Amino acid sequence: MSTLALPLHIGRGAPRDFPAYPDDRPMPADPATVPWPMKSLGSAECGAERLPDGRLSYWIRHDILRGVTPRMLAWWFAHLEGDVVVDGQRINRYRAWHPYDHVHASYARRLPDGTVGPGAQIRLREYLGGQRCYSVDVVSDIEKLDEEGFIHNPRLFGIPGIVRMEYAFKRVPEGTLYENRLLVGGVSGWRAALTPLIQRFGFDQRHGLAWLRHNIEEVGLFEHFLPQLYRQETGLPG
Repeated sequence: MSTLALPLHIGRGAPRDFPAYPDDRPMPADPATVPWPMKSLGSAECGAERLPDGRLSYWIRHDILRGVTPRMLAWWFAHLEGDVVVDGQRINRYRAWHPYDHVHASYARRLPDGTVGPGAQIRLREYLGGQRCYSVDVVSDIEKLDEEGFIHNPRLFGIPGIVRMEYAFKRVPEGTLYENRLLVGGVSGWRAALTPLIQRFGFDQRHGLAWLRHNIEEVGLFEHFLPQLYRQETGLPG
């Protein structure tokens, strides 16, 4: 259980800005104030299962993202840095995406032309549920990023090939069907041999359940800010 910094105030007080945190922040974020409700765990289909190769799979089929297109999502994951203005407040856009759990996002490595896509790396810092015991502190290798989906491979304790994140986007009349899953464990060699230890000490089932809730909450917020931000920054309808 994390220890809250006092005094603490959460609510719609006077407008204030919520800038980016450094990537070495050793504690959860101060909650950003946004006017959007979080979606509940029950708003999506989700679950966990053990695959035949020993990996744990945490999967989610989200409620339809209304007004959000796959093109917007592909753009978002290539433009996580920067701010968004919400009700007169300038908020680091990664913190706005989950106003309680997210701490830092940046690109540890871009492509030679300065863009973000397969071959780039993303740096992520967050605390699921605002809990220190569910810290995420990784550099992740981007394998796929387009309008069909996003795949990246976080380096757990700096080790690649242990964790995999897969997102799939499908255009539907109301917006986008968004499905994703988190895979924990190696599939061959010494990584497969480490899988039981990783699943017990590095990312156990309680951590996985915290991720399910966190991901449903963050994905559900896209509807509230992404279409407008995309149109403002690209000049395109979506």
